[in-house]
Amino acid sequence: MGRSTTDQIDVLVAGGGPVGLTAAIELRRRGVRVRIVDPLDSAPQYAKAVGVQPRTLEAFEQMGVLGQVLDAAIEMHGQIVFLNGEQVSRVELSVPPDIPFRFCFIPQYATERILTERLASLGTTIDREVRLDGFTQDADGVTATLSGPDGHETVRAQYLIGCDGAHSTVRKTLGLTFEGGAFVEQYMLGDVAVDWSLPRGFAVRSVHRSEGGDDGLVCIPLPGRGRYRASMLVPDELSADADQGDGVAHGFEGSRRPELHHIQTVFDRLAPEPATVSDMRWSSVFRISHRIVDSYGRGRVFVAGDAAHIHPPTGAQGMNTGIQDAHNLAWKLALAVAGDAADGLTDSYDAERRPVGEEVVGRTVRNARQGIDTATTDPDHLMRREGQLLIDYAGSPIVGDAPTATEGPHPGQRAPDAAGLTREVVNFGLRLFSALDRTQHSAVLYADSTCGAAEVAALELCAAEVVAAARGRIDVHVVAAPAAQVGTTILPLLRDSEGLFADAYRPDGPTVFVIRPDGYLGYRGPLSNVTATLAHLRSTFAESATDPARESATATT
Repeated sequence: MGRSTTDQIDVLVAGGGPVGLTAAIELRRRGVRVRIVDPLDSAPQYAKAVGVQPRTLEAFEQMGVLGQVLDAAIEMHGQIVFLNGEQVSRVELSVPPDIPFRFCFIPQYATERILTERLASLGTTIDREVRLDGFTQDADGVTATLSGPDGHETVRAQYLIGCDGAHSTVRKTLGLTFEGGAFVEQYMLGDVAVDWSLPRGFAVRSVHRSEGGDDGLVCIPLPGRGRYRASMLVPDELSADADQGDGVAHGFEGSRRPELHHIQTVFDRLAPEPATVSDMRWSSVFRISHRIVDSYGRGRVFVAGDAAHIHPPTGAQGMNTGIQDAHNLAWKLALAVAGDAADGLTDSYDAERRPVGEEVVGRTVRNARQGIDTATTDPDHLMRREGQLLIDYAGSPIVGDAPTATEGPHPGQRAPDAAGLTREVVNFGLRLFSALDRTQHSAVLYADSTCGAAEVAALELCAAEVVAAARGRIDVHVVAAPAAQVGTTILPLLRDSEGLFADAYRPDGPTVFVIRPDGYLGYRGPLSNVTATLAHLRSTFAESATDPARESATATT
């Protein structure tokens, strides 16, 4: 017998994997009432997605889980490639010194555990064994039908996010297309211990090439002594014949799981040195497809992660891209739920993230067929690209125009972190992002060496206008050059004592930088042009007919 839930829900999240958990955490951190459901009775204990990129670690720091992730991870040092038993390349990963984090490996089950515990600390747990059966939407919200141990249930929410995987019910019900194709090859995975002498923290790719084609073994390090997630072509006896009936042949399939002897046989044939595999914790057969939706959302319903894009696992882009989908969407929905979002703000999710998904799908398909192109004259660019540090939302309807003839990051690019900042009371140097309120927008007002007491009033007037335009949902800091004489300001003041902020942002005189909650630069412009700054903020925040925000700004400044 069906029942109707009367509890108020702002956002319903379908899917309790890393993407759904990220969406729920980011919404709960902003006070949004969230319900997250998943049809499984417990979290799967498999090492599906294991690579975490530097950009995702920045998001994890903001979400409050960085320490736990680092405790459970190992550093990814690079990749060693063997061809017909001979080493042909060794790529050592490094990141430029301005990037705070490097690459790491952590099994997906550990990532999910950490995110689940973080969500619980915010007062929300996953409703397990609860399946989303369907939904309808209208101008005011979404009505969803759920089924679980207690029968059928109808719930009402303002918004719905589908993080329910490659066979997404949300995507299908919304009527989104999912164009693409599938690889004919099938693979098997195994989480095993390997007793070889290859260095810790390096992925190993060993290929045997003959007239009949390539036969390959790929081993990705996992935390633990000698542990790897090994992948290889599946033997005929384990080949899976059917997908899940929707034409999307992607993910774990087939009723038979590889046994240890299946994996040992491949190691005997392809490992670069004699090796014994043991202690298999988990194994599966899987397929790979490459598809992307025609839209990341319609109305009040959105898709993220595998529900929106699927592709080969080369370069560890999938889970990271999905987490950043959720990271982009959540702050926008939080403003919409509060009534503080400008018209069309949630539409910017598709405008910003679908081009990213298209690029990732295309690049991973090329890399799967041809190998990751490491033959570049610019290793810095390669590392930033693979670390998802070059994503650019230029052209987005909520991103300001790039100033002409200006160095440094332009609106739409990742906002750089900057170390070497100092402030009163604190003995140690600070990073910029450690000083900002990462749940909302931040306005950084840069005071160069020419600024003095006369400019303090301009800084504080600009801050008041900015806070009012953002309906109080923005924090403001002054970052001052060492010689700037602005110590009398009542605004929070950070000193660029080592000049690293100026090196990273390249301000052109007194400048306003607006940093979005997801860590991207929304706007930069001269401090003197307050009109342009406010015009940018109106693309994100609803205009208010009353004065509370302005009164709040006055009190703040």
